[in-house]
Amino acid sequence: MRFTREQLLVEVDEETVREARAFYAKRPSGRGPASEAELRDVRALRAATTPSDPPPAVEVVAAGGRSVPVRIFTPAGGRARGVHLDIHGGGFYMDSAARNDVRNRDLADRLGFAVVSVDYRLAPEHPWPAAPDDCETAALWLAEHAAERFGTSRLSVGGHSSGATLAMTTLLRLRDRGVRAYRGGVLEAGTWDLSARTPWGSRIADEYFLEAYLGPATDRSAPDVSPLFADLHGLPPILIVIGENDVVLEDNLAMAGRLAVAGVELELRVYPVAPHGFVGHGTALARTAREQTEQWMAAVG
Repeated sequence: MRFTREQLLVEVDEETVREARAFYAKRPSGRGPASEAELRDVRALRAATTPSDPPPAVEVVAAGGRSVPVRIFTPAGGRARGVHLDIHGGGFYMDSAARNDVRNRDLADRLGFAVVSVDYRLAPEHPWPAAPDDCETAALWLAEHAAERFGTSRLSVGGHSSGATLAMTTLLRLRDRGVRAYRGGVLEAGTWDLSARTPWGSRIADEYFLEAYLGPATDRSAPDVSPLFADLHGLPPILIVIGENDVVLEDNLAMAGRLAVAGVELELRVYPVAPHGFVGHGTALARTAREQTEQWMAAVG
């Protein structure tokens, strides 16, 4: 089967595309820190997080013999229709769950979902498998307690960039445990090959985040590290969101193909002219992507 560019791209109006193109012409893409020293400098200069109103409840939850801090947003309108586990991005070594507070508060109120954001441990202080262990802990806690805590067992999980990678490893770990509680996964611009074995994986082979995150990992093609090489059968419905100009576009097209071959219910949305991280930018294109993602979550999650 052959696909044209037009068939792959999400259809948006020309004014939205023009605005996005002009926005990114003035915003050249950059690279992450190249060393631990640069990372510490970037962390020190990172702007403070914007608080949400009302703020989330902050607590520590436990499951499977481990515990992890989470931030919990409940919808202003009353009982939750579902619960979404949010896994923040940041290259496995930057930011925190609080970075998504405003978006998660808005998501909770707009969708009527509770949102639980996991504050997983960061590399290089806590390399793999610390982050996937923490995300699995939060996911297991929700599977065990969502019904009594939130009045619903309708669960979904998602994340952006490294958060999407962790969301996928979480779903794989849950499947392998026989936990089928999650009804969907929202994966925004995930990185699926951290081993540099594929042509697209090799494009990021010299990025410091790989050294920081994967220091002790002897097999970087292991599914818990590079989900592209996992057995993908038995996963819940998946939405992949990616920009046309994202450095990991081919990575996501490959993952979409493998998910489809594995029989996973899949929706792939490629947005025109958009680079990595576009969903968080202040453009009409980003708003369109967020709204369409929320519609998918309301129907599936």
